[in-house]
Amino acid sequence: FREAARRAHAWQASIDPSFQVKVNKSPVQFRRDADMYDSWFTYLEQLGLPRQSIVIEITESVLMQGAEQVLARLQQYRAMGLQVALDDFGTGYSSLSHLKKFDIDYVKIDQSFVRQLETDDGDLALCEAIIAMAHKLGLKVVAEGVETRGQRQLLAEAGCDYAQGYVFAHPLPAGEFEEMARESRKLLT
Repeated sequence: FREAARRAHAWQASIDPSFQVKVNKSPVQFRRDADMYDSWFTYLEQLGLPRQSIVIEITESVLMQGAEQVLARLQQYRAMGLQVALDDFGTGYSSLSHLKKFDIDYVKIDQSFVRQLETDDGDLALCEAIIAMAHKLGLKVVAEGVETRGQRQLLAEAGCDYAQGYVFAHPLPAGEFEEMARESRKLLT
Protein backbone atom coordinates (compact mmCIF):
# COMPACT_ATOMS: atom_id res chain seq x y z
CA PHE A 1 0.00 0.00 0.00
CA ARG A 2 2.75 2.43 0.93
CA GLU A 3 4.58 1.84 -2.35
CA ALA A 4 1.37 2.29 -4.34
CA ALA A 5 0.58 5.52 -2.49
CA ARG A 6 4.11 6.81 -2.99
CA ARG A 7 3.92 6.07 -6.73
CA ALA A 8 0.49 7.68 -7.03
CA HIS A 9 1.82 10.81 -5.36
CA ALA A 10 4.83 11.01 -7.69
CA TRP A 11 2.78 10.31 -10.82
CA GLN A 12 0.18 12.91 -9.90
CA ALA A 13 3.00 15.45 -9.83
CA SER A 14 4.72 14.29 -13.01
CA ILE A 15 1.88 12.92 -15.19
CA ASP A 16 -1.62 13.97 -14.13
CA PRO A 17 -3.12 15.33 -10.88
CA SER A 18 -6.01 12.85 -11.13
CA PHE A 19 -3.78 9.76 -11.43
CA GLN A 20 -5.03 6.72 -9.49
CA VAL A 21 -3.31 3.52 -8.43
CA LYS A 22 -5.23 0.33 -7.74
CA VAL A 23 -4.14 -2.03 -4.96
CA ASN A 24 -5.23 -5.67 -5.09
CA LYS A 25 -6.29 -7.19 -1.80
CA SER A 26 -6.44 -10.97 -1.53
CA PRO A 27 -9.33 -12.50 0.44
CA VAL A 28 -6.90 -13.40 3.25
CA GLN A 29 -5.51 -9.85 3.42
CA PHE A 30 -8.99 -8.39 3.31
CA ARG A 31 -10.13 -10.44 6.31
CA ARG A 32 -6.90 -10.24 8.31
CA ASP A 33 -5.56 -6.69 7.97
CA ALA A 34 -8.18 -4.69 9.90
CA ASP A 35 -5.66 -2.77 12.01
CA MET A 36 -3.62 -1.74 8.99
CA TYR A 37 -6.16 0.74 7.64
CA ASP A 38 -5.55 3.42 10.26
CA SER A 39 -1.88 3.56 9.24
CA TRP A 40 -2.98 3.85 5.58
CA PHE A 41 -5.00 6.93 6.39
CA THR A 42 -2.09 8.47 8.28
CA TYR A 43 0.31 7.73 5.42
CA LEU A 44 -2.01 9.32 2.83
CA GLU A 45 -2.19 12.43 5.01
CA GLN A 46 1.60 12.54 5.36
CA LEU A 47 1.96 12.43 1.58
CA GLY A 48 -0.79 15.00 1.07
CA LEU A 49 -2.39 12.50 -1.29
CA PRO A 50 -6.11 12.80 -2.02
CA ARG A 51 -7.78 9.64 -0.79
CA GLN A 52 -9.53 8.97 -4.08
CA SER A 53 -6.03 8.43 -5.50
CA ILE A 54 -6.14 4.85 -4.23
CA VAL A 55 -8.61 2.22 -5.39
CA ILE A 56 -8.77 -1.08 -3.51
CA GLU A 57 -9.47 -4.08 -5.78
CA ILE A 58 -11.23 -7.08 -4.33
CA THR A 59 -12.55 -10.21 -5.99
CA GLU A 60 -16.14 -11.28 -5.84
CA SER A 61 -15.16 -14.25 -3.68
CA VAL A 62 -14.39 -11.75 -0.88
CA LEU A 63 -18.01 -10.60 -0.96
CA MET A 64 -19.26 -14.15 -0.59
CA GLN A 65 -17.50 -14.71 2.76
CA GLY A 66 -18.79 -13.10 5.94
CA ALA A 67 -21.07 -10.44 4.47
CA GLU A 68 -21.34 -8.35 7.65
CA GLN A 69 -17.56 -8.17 8.11
CA VAL A 70 -17.08 -7.33 4.43
CA LEU A 71 -19.75 -4.65 4.53
CA ALA A 72 -18.12 -3.11 7.61
CA ARG A 73 -14.71 -3.10 5.91
CA LEU A 74 -16.09 -1.52 2.74
CA GLN A 75 -17.79 1.14 4.85
CA GLN A 76 -14.43 1.75 6.52
CA TYR A 77 -12.82 2.25 3.09
CA ARG A 78 -15.61 4.65 2.14
CA ALA A 79 -15.16 6.62 5.39
CA MET A 80 -11.46 6.90 4.54
CA GLY A 81 -12.34 8.20 1.07
CA LEU A 82 -10.89 5.16 -0.71
CA GLN A 83 -12.70 3.69 -3.70
CA VAL A 84 -13.36 -0.01 -4.32
CA ALA A 85 -13.25 -2.01 -7.55
CA LEU A 86 -14.85 -5.43 -7.93
CA ASP A 87 -12.39 -7.53 -9.93
CA ASP A 88 -13.29 -10.47 -12.23
CA PHE A 89 -16.93 -9.41 -12.39
CA GLY A 90 -19.29 -11.98 -13.82
CA THR A 91 -17.34 -15.06 -12.79
CA GLY A 92 -19.00 -15.52 -9.37
CA TYR A 93 -22.41 -16.72 -8.33
CA SER A 94 -24.25 -13.69 -7.03
CA SER A 95 -22.79 -10.69 -8.81
CA LEU A 96 -25.99 -8.72 -9.17
CA SER A 97 -26.91 -8.88 -5.49
CA HIS A 98 -23.36 -7.81 -4.59
CA LEU A 99 -23.58 -4.69 -6.72
CA LYS A 100 -26.76 -3.69 -4.98
CA LYS A 101 -25.69 -4.54 -1.42
CA PHE A 102 -22.03 -3.48 -1.23
CA ASP A 103 -20.47 -0.07 -1.69
CA ILE A 104 -18.55 -0.58 -4.96
CA ASP A 105 -17.23 2.16 -7.27
CA TYR A 106 -15.88 0.16 -10.23
CA VAL A 107 -16.82 -3.11 -11.89
CA LYS A 108 -14.04 -4.85 -13.80
CA ILE A 109 -15.31 -7.03 -16.64
CA ASP A 110 -13.40 -10.29 -16.55
CA GLN A 111 -11.09 -10.94 -19.50
CA SER A 112 -12.95 -14.17 -20.27
CA PHE A 113 -15.77 -11.99 -21.68
CA VAL A 114 -13.36 -9.71 -23.57
CA ARG A 115 -11.14 -12.37 -25.17
CA GLN A 116 -13.60 -13.37 -27.95
CA LEU A 117 -15.38 -10.04 -28.14
CA GLU A 118 -14.70 -9.54 -31.86
CA THR A 119 -15.95 -12.98 -32.91
CA ASP A 120 -18.59 -13.92 -30.34
CA ASP A 121 -21.81 -11.92 -30.38
CA GLY A 122 -22.73 -13.45 -27.02
CA ASP A 123 -19.66 -12.02 -25.32
CA LEU A 124 -20.35 -8.62 -26.87
CA ALA A 125 -23.95 -8.74 -25.62
CA LEU A 126 -22.75 -9.66 -22.11
CA CYS A 127 -20.23 -6.81 -22.06
CA GLU A 128 -22.85 -4.34 -23.28
CA ALA A 129 -25.30 -5.55 -20.62
CA ILE A 130 -22.72 -5.32 -17.82
CA ILE A 131 -21.78 -1.80 -18.90
CA ALA A 132 -25.40 -0.63 -19.12
CA MET A 133 -26.30 -2.22 -15.77
CA ALA A 134 -23.25 -0.78 -14.01
CA HIS A 135 -23.91 2.70 -15.37
CA LYS A 136 -27.56 2.52 -14.23
CA LEU A 137 -26.22 1.76 -10.73
CA GLY A 138 -23.78 4.69 -10.92
CA LEU A 139 -20.67 2.52 -11.28
CA LYS A 140 -17.71 2.93 -13.60
CA VAL A 141 -16.61 -0.02 -15.77
CA VAL A 142 -13.10 -1.30 -16.51
CA ALA A 143 -12.57 -4.02 -19.13
CA GLU A 144 -9.69 -6.38 -18.38
CA GLY A 145 -7.50 -8.20 -20.89
CA VAL A 146 -8.03 -5.85 -23.84
CA GLU A 147 -5.47 -7.02 -26.39
CA THR A 148 -6.63 -5.68 -29.78
CA ARG A 149 -7.77 -2.37 -31.22
CA GLY A 150 -10.98 -4.09 -32.29
CA GLN A 151 -11.80 -5.09 -28.72
CA ARG A 152 -10.97 -1.59 -27.54
CA GLN A 153 -13.24 -0.05 -30.19
CA LEU A 154 -16.19 -2.34 -29.42
CA LEU A 155 -15.89 -1.61 -25.71
CA ALA A 156 -15.66 2.14 -26.35
CA GLU A 157 -18.76 1.97 -28.55
CA ALA A 158 -20.56 0.11 -25.74
CA GLY A 159 -19.70 2.94 -23.33
CA CYS A 160 -16.99 1.21 -21.29
CA ASP A 161 -15.26 3.82 -19.13
CA TYR A 162 -11.77 2.30 -18.94
CA ALA A 163 -9.78 -0.62 -20.31
CA GLN A 164 -6.55 -2.34 -19.40
CA GLY A 165 -4.48 -4.83 -21.31
CA TYR A 166 -1.73 -5.47 -23.80
CA VAL A 167 -3.28 -3.19 -26.42
CA PHE A 168 -1.90 -0.36 -24.29
CA ALA A 169 1.29 -1.95 -22.94
CA HIS A 170 2.76 -5.09 -21.45
CA PRO A 171 3.66 -4.95 -17.74
CA LEU A 172 6.43 -2.39 -17.27
CA PRO A 173 8.84 -1.37 -14.55
CA ALA A 174 7.68 1.85 -12.87
CA GLY A 175 10.28 4.04 -14.60
CA GLU A 176 9.34 2.83 -18.08
CA PHE A 177 5.66 3.26 -17.30
CA GLU A 178 6.23 6.82 -16.17
CA GLU A 179 8.13 7.65 -19.37
CA MET A 180 5.40 6.08 -21.54
CA ALA A 181 2.70 8.01 -19.67
CA ARG A 182 4.57 11.31 -20.05
CA GLU A 183 4.99 10.74 -23.78
CA SER A 184 1.30 9.89 -24.13
CA ARG A 185 0.33 13.10 -22.31
CA LYS A 186 2.49 15.12 -24.71
CA LEU A 187 0.61 13.65 -27.66
CA LEU A 188 -2.73 14.65 -26.13
CA THR A 189 -1.77 18.29 -25.56
